[in-house]
Amino acid sequence: MTYSNPNFREQIRRAYLQRGPCQPKSENDMPQTLMRERKAGSDVFTDKGFKNWRKGPENFRNHVGQVGSLHNKATQHCIDLMNQKQYVETIVIKYLLRQGLPFRGHDESETSSNKGNYVELLQFLADHDEKVHAVVFENAPGNLKYIAPKIQKDLVNSCVSETIDAIISDIDDAFFSILVNESRDVSIREQMAVVLCYVNQKGQVIERFVGVKYVSDTTSSKLKEVIEQLISSTNLSISRLRGQGYDGVCNMIGELNGLKTHILREYPQAYYVHCFAHQLQLALVAVTKGNENIATFFTMASSVVNIIGASCKRRDALREQQQKDIMKALEIDDLETGQSLNQETTLKRPYDTRWN
Repeated sequence: MTYSNPNFREQIRRAYLQRGPCQPKSENDMPQTLMRERKAGSDVFTDKGFKNWRKGPENFRNHVGQVGSLHNKATQHCIDLMNQKQYVETIVIKYLLRQGLPFRGHDESETSSNKGNYVELLQFLADHDEKVHAVVFENAPGNLKYIAPKIQKDLVNSCVSETIDAIISDIDDAFFSILVNESRDVSIREQMAVVLCYVNQKGQVIERFVGVKYVSDTTSSKLKEVIEQLISSTNLSISRLRGQGYDGVCNMIGELNGLKTHILREYPQAYYVHCFAHQLQLALVAVTKGNENIATFFTMASSVVNIIGASCKRRDALREQQQKDIMKALEIDDLETGQSLNQETTLKRPYDTRWN
């Protein structure tokens, strides 16, 4: 059946199931809408029933018809339905994932001027392509718009699952290591980031970010529990773990109750390696503390951050002065320019165990 009008779909389906596609029917038994809309062509498969097998090939050819026949249109609709890669929603999702952009907007109501990247990109495509406009938003069925917040979250979660599956497939039961770091986000919630490190089939060392997990506390036992849950959820065997890398804080590398110690007790083959980036920073901190001028500089820098950071007016004044200095340097060609250079940044306090 090729008819998709929701007003007649159920009526046609019921008649089809009651009679079957190859049973003789009279025209009175068929829905009138179907009889009116049926185009020229053989009706042995939809109305009269197929009985004469000696003329089977001829009847099949008549049923298939020429280009643009009901049969060929139905076949193309079926192919399009199964080919999800050509869906406009799929194209939008791939673009946002490739660019690392968020889906949701703060306000996705009808009166909002910015409904988020996902909805706005769909709207942009609809405004510039009539074919897209014909199948999205108000022109899409009520349960197939794919713009509800819950649906967007489901789409993102599905993409996460597919990405994780691709990473696990690339590992291919090889040994792997984990890199873990935890810190607070802007909402003052502890988040733990986990990265898998492994050697792929081509002999290349690969690092893949696999997720950020909320942790209720940062005790080593809780961190170990979350890591084990994350690894098991990816269908990896933690028995294949051969390395672990963290920074130098006590809850991570403590000899008695640190995270590395808890894991080594159960998996002694998972050797611990201190994060090289944090090692470098600790070495630089140790060296600079012995230099009076550098130590004074960092003490003064911390004081400046405290004073300026406490006032919005002082922050604005600092930004304005920084902008003037940049413009002046550009005028005399005394400043390198290029992508990602001369970006406006926020003030951060120096830490001994964390890069800022």
